[in-house]
Amino acid sequence: MADVPAECTIKVMCRFRPLNSSEVARGDKYIPKFQGEDHVVVGSKPFQFDRVFQPNTTQEQVYNACAQKIVKDVLEGYNGTIFAYGQTSSGKTHTMEGNLHDTDGMGIIPRIVQDIFNYIYSMDENLEFHIKVSYYEIYLDKIRDLLDSKALVDEGNRVPFQTQPICCLVSDMNEHSSRSHSIFQINVKQENTATEQKLSGKLYLVDLAGSEKVSKTGAEGAVLDEAKNINKSLSSLGNVISALAEGSGYIPYRDSKMTRILQDSLGGNCRTTIVICASPSAYNESETKSTLMFGQRAKTIKNTVCVNVELTAEQWKKKYEREKEKGKALRNTITWLENELNRWRNGESVPVDEQFDKEKAQAEVLALDNVPNDKPASTPNMPQLRLTDAEKDKCEGELAKLYKQLDDKDDEINQQSQLAEKLKQQMLDQEELLVSSRRDHDNLQSELNRLQAENEASKDEVKEVLQALEELAVNYDQKSQEVEQKTTEFEMLSEELNQKSNVLTSIDSELQKLKEMTNHQKKRTSEMMSSLLKDLAEIGIAVGSNDIKQHEGSGLIDEEFTVARLYISKMKSEVKTMVKRCRQLESTQSESNQKMDENDQELAACQLRIQQVLVCYLSYKCRLSFI
Repeated sequence: MADVPAECTIKVMCRFRPLNSSEVARGDKYIPKFQGEDHVVVGSKPFQFDRVFQPNTTQEQVYNACAQKIVKDVLEGYNGTIFAYGQTSSGKTHTMEGNLHDTDGMGIIPRIVQDIFNYIYSMDENLEFHIKVSYYEIYLDKIRDLLDSKALVDEGNRVPFQTQPICCLVSDMNEHSSRSHSIFQINVKQENTATEQKLSGKLYLVDLAGSEKVSKTGAEGAVLDEAKNINKSLSSLGNVISALAEGSGYIPYRDSKMTRILQDSLGGNCRTTIVICASPSAYNESETKSTLMFGQRAKTIKNTVCVNVELTAEQWKKKYEREKEKGKALRNTITWLENELNRWRNGESVPVDEQFDKEKAQAEVLALDNVPNDKPASTPNMPQLRLTDAEKDKCEGELAKLYKQLDDKDDEINQQSQLAEKLKQQMLDQEELLVSSRRDHDNLQSELNRLQAENEASKDEVKEVLQALEELAVNYDQKSQEVEQKTTEFEMLSEELNQKSNVLTSIDSELQKLKEMTNHQKKRTSEMMSSLLKDLAEIGIAVGSNDIKQHEGSGLIDEEFTVARLYISKMKSEVKTMVKRCRQLESTQSESNQKMDENDQELAACQLRIQQVLVCYLSYKCRLSFI
């Protein structure tokens, strides 16, 4: 198999979808006009591509035209890329993925997977295949592997990319709109167990997010930021296409993650097919023309492709022999040119047939690349040098030594090849170990960062707790002093209350005695009054019945009335004294009751404060024991 790089252009396929329900309901005009299988006219402007698919084209027809040959190329050791480009709602995801559970509606990706395994089953039994698959997305210019939780790494600068979740939304353009670029990558490695020939091929299947106009999608907020990032990455892709089409010396691959991943697919070692998807509606005419112009620019790009082959030790040996023959031919050319130059410098004229033929020499040197390794390489037509017998013997001896050295080198090459295979296997094992170690280190580092953050938070919390405890201790001391003061006051009040209680008890007993005395005096007074009134009544009767007796006894009656008056005045004064004393006792009792109520309230307040201080003290001791 030839390993000489060859140029090939990027293939561009154009696919138009049918009018969707919203466009039909709006009454949009159908604008594309198809001319043959490779021409389409939009807005009176013709566009030519490798193939133009009309809306009635089936998924199988699209696959056979776009992707079937690339599968064979990948299995032959070439790199391949297929990606869909177009505005949002133009049918990119339908083309690349389709309906996975429908044999007729499946897109390019599931059909390629089926074809790869079908080809493998039909190939030589001596071939061993190793297939690796990765599936990741680019969202807001950040990459996330959809099949593996670890971060992806840019091989150029070893910087891990950040990850973000998959997103989709409903917009004014279509019912479901992808908000990220999805990339499905298949790595196929094969080894011929009989010849030890190893080939490898990579296949990129890319579903780009659709470009969109904010005025049509009605995006705002976070969705607007997504649209900006999508349009920015697609603009970077357009800049790369323009730079490659114009033959610019600088290609801005690193302006976005997506162009960085597609670097080999655009202008590199890869056979690339671009499927540009377009809308047939007059409502999207400007976006459709922009998409078609993008496809025309991309069609002018040329990639340089070669087979990704790993040479065996024998092939490296043959290649070494071929390169050695080329070096020998070039050294003979240099010797010839030096001899010719010396003759010219010495004033000799060199005939035309003895002059150096540059074109012939270059043709013979380049022909060494295509000469089979088992045939001796030819050398440029040079004049034969005459050697003496001694020089011939010396040359033969040197040649024998060189052959012996060559045999030794062959053995050494074989040993080194075996050692290289062992080292390569060890290197792969070490790389796997390194990857696992890095993963463990990342996990440990994240755990360490989490513990450090928790430690810092705990330190701050401990500082706050200590500060609160200090404040609590100060407050506790103050409250303790207040409690001691209140306790002393409480004891004094308790003593005073006891005294007042005793006084009140004595006053109550005295009051009861006074009440009893008052009742007794009232009773005696009422008896005396009744007897006095009785006596007065009898006196009145006696006075009224007998004037003489009244006259005679007037002195006695006057004396009795005087005694009665004196007795009544004395009783009145005693009654007033007793009433006054009762009132004083009642006022004293009310004051005592009021003081008792006040003392009870102060006692309850003191008890409440003592309970609060005890609670604070217990919580302080608990926190100190926790620390």
